[in-house]
Amino acid sequence: MTEEVVISGIIESVIFRNDDNGYAVLKLRTEDGGETIAVGCVPFAGMGEYIEASGVWTTHSSYGEQFKISAFTRALPNTADLILEYLSSGIIKGIGRKTAEKIVDVFGDESLYIIERYPKRLCEVAGITAKKAEQIGRQFDLQNAMMLLMEFAYENKLEPETAVALLHTYGKKAVDIIHHNPYVLSSAEIGVPFFKADELAINMGFEGDARERLEAAVIYELRYNSESGHSFVPKDKLREITARLLNIDIVAIDETIEELIRNGEITEDNICGISACYLSSLYDAETYVAKKLSLMQLKNNASDFNCDEIVLKAEKQSGVVFEPLQRKAIEMAINNSMLLLTGGPGTGKTTVIKGILSACEMMNMKVMLAAPTGRAAKRMTEFCGLEAKTIHRLLEISYNEAGREPFFAKDEDDPLDTDVLIIDEMSMVDVVLFSATLKALPKKCKLILVGDADQLPSVGPGNVFRDMLNSEKFPSVCLNKIFRQAAESDIVVGAHAVNNGEIPDFKKKDNDLFFMSRTSENDLINTVLELCKTRLPDNMDIPSSQIQVLSVSRKNKTGTVELNRLLQNTLNPPEEGKDEKRIGDRVFRVGDRVMQIKNNYTLNWYGMYGGEVGTGVFNGDIGEVISVDETDETLSVSFDSRLVHYSFSMLNELELAYAMTVHKSQGSEFRAVILVAGESSPTLLHRNILYTAMTRARELLIIVGDFGVVRYMVNNNKQRKRYSALKARIIELLS
Repeated sequence: MTEEVVISGIIESVIFRNDDNGYAVLKLRTEDGGETIAVGCVPFAGMGEYIEASGVWTTHSSYGEQFKISAFTRALPNTADLILEYLSSGIIKGIGRKTAEKIVDVFGDESLYIIERYPKRLCEVAGITAKKAEQIGRQFDLQNAMMLLMEFAYENKLEPETAVALLHTYGKKAVDIIHHNPYVLSSAEIGVPFFKADELAINMGFEGDARERLEAAVIYELRYNSESGHSFVPKDKLREITARLLNIDIVAIDETIEELIRNGEITEDNICGISACYLSSLYDAETYVAKKLSLMQLKNNASDFNCDEIVLKAEKQSGVVFEPLQRKAIEMAINNSMLLLTGGPGTGKTTVIKGILSACEMMNMKVMLAAPTGRAAKRMTEFCGLEAKTIHRLLEISYNEAGREPFFAKDEDDPLDTDVLIIDEMSMVDVVLFSATLKALPKKCKLILVGDADQLPSVGPGNVFRDMLNSEKFPSVCLNKIFRQAAESDIVVGAHAVNNGEIPDFKKKDNDLFFMSRTSENDLINTVLELCKTRLPDNMDIPSSQIQVLSVSRKNKTGTVELNRLLQNTLNPPEEGKDEKRIGDRVFRVGDRVMQIKNNYTLNWYGMYGGEVGTGVFNGDIGEVISVDETDETLSVSFDSRLVHYSFSMLNELELAYAMTVHKSQGSEFRAVILVAGESSPTLLHRNILYTAMTRARELLIIVGDFGVVRYMVNNNKQRKRYSALKARIIELLS
């Protein structure tokens, strides 16, 4: 192991600086008069600063010897000449070279002291107005605060983005607030995991029964359960799981829950005799959805047009004779404020959507199309011939300054400009996103919700589509006929068989559905690797890039983590000249297929074939690594022609995507799917997981593994319970 040493000197120049993550490349003039290049996290580094850094000497393949900083202390420049260099470097917005010279001419060695303590005195400098002096002072204050926060984050092994969130949320007082209550780090606005904040708090001397600890733990449990799909947690269960988390007396938890209810962070409600505890934001979302849907249903939004005539014209226009249920769905869309359209693969949902679009065109009604994921929106665009957007993009997502909590420009005050909104893949939409969507609907807008209620529910909280269908309070049509062309696909027929609790017919040899029995884990894995690398590309002309491996689990030898490692080494092995970045035991290499695994509302993206720019990369987006730049510590990914640059500190938001869980595949469709049927936790071997996996394949589905696992999944139709009160609220409001 290379021994750490200490160097010190003046920052002679800042070769590179990334203010988003604090990374910098610096030229230092050391105390012995020499020069050296130092790299590392030195937030807002400026020329003229004195720095004392510990670290190790390294040799970069392109740039030679460098000093890699692991920790440092620094001091602002204190002589007129160094202050001039510091201010001239652009470190403070509003001060360029000429202004810096004027400030130093007036205040000399005390220039930075004046800016920090008495910024109004900058008006003594020719050309600086009172307003500009105030802006410079505020900028200097914020910059100093950010430097302290970046150093705090660095020392405590927190992400640099945490410092940005802290500054925007708490301003200059952030460090003091953390010392008073380190559990603010685990809030939704800041986003540090509870266990990390708890460890920091204990090290700072907080007791195990501290009020701050108990409150943060209760909120953490509610947030954790919301991320598992629950809108609320029964009060009895909440107190038990929190007491178990903290290993503390349940009476103290009871008192904490009551206090959080009193101060409005938690909302308590009685749901069918259960005392339910909600994060207040989730309570507001669920109750808003129930009320808005009920109001829409109570309105008479029937059309004045001749319904039969419109449907006949739509048939002529499309060259399709609608089946009775399809005709019924189109008529209901015309004559109601809302329609729920559900059905499995091959049952004609697309035909109905096209029929509704034709009808809307005849009635001169403006239509907008949306889906929860980029891939689903792209597919919708292709089959409808009309642009579909992700729901986030449709609602014009933005974010607060901290970048943690999104908000939408489109709402009740600025609704969508449309007469009809059609949302596909509705089973994926959670209650929070649906609440935002309903807020953006114009008063007389029709709402058409399309999906497959038998697929997995949304990743986020709630069970919106199924709750709406099960309430039986809204116009709905369930398409159940498999059309002739779809019936020729064993994938479609097999998926319906699974949904009915039957084993698919795997005996046909010349179709699109196959089962390959592999009871040994090693044989199973080797077969998957062979299929991806040679057998499907060579024998069926399906390139590896169009093959998606799915597994029910992340863990075990046949889980996605291990499969991704093996598939990466097989399909995109290391080569001389091919850049890569290692983060712990993970490697990202140019050419790798990767997936964003959390919503990031602040990430900028750039159109690769035009000037379009935007923000936001979302959980489940799939892309390809196109470059790794060690100089500015960034990795660039192309997401369907959108280019995104990730700092190395943000790579925890990406994972390899040669293999992905069935849950992560929702909303996507792939030319070929290989489903791994290996040993896993029984809690993951459900019928709807198998059904969802099968419906992801467009041309070819190969299930590789143990037939007993497939049989178990087909027979296991136990639905994992989600705590959601939307159905009960709808029934109560519309009864």
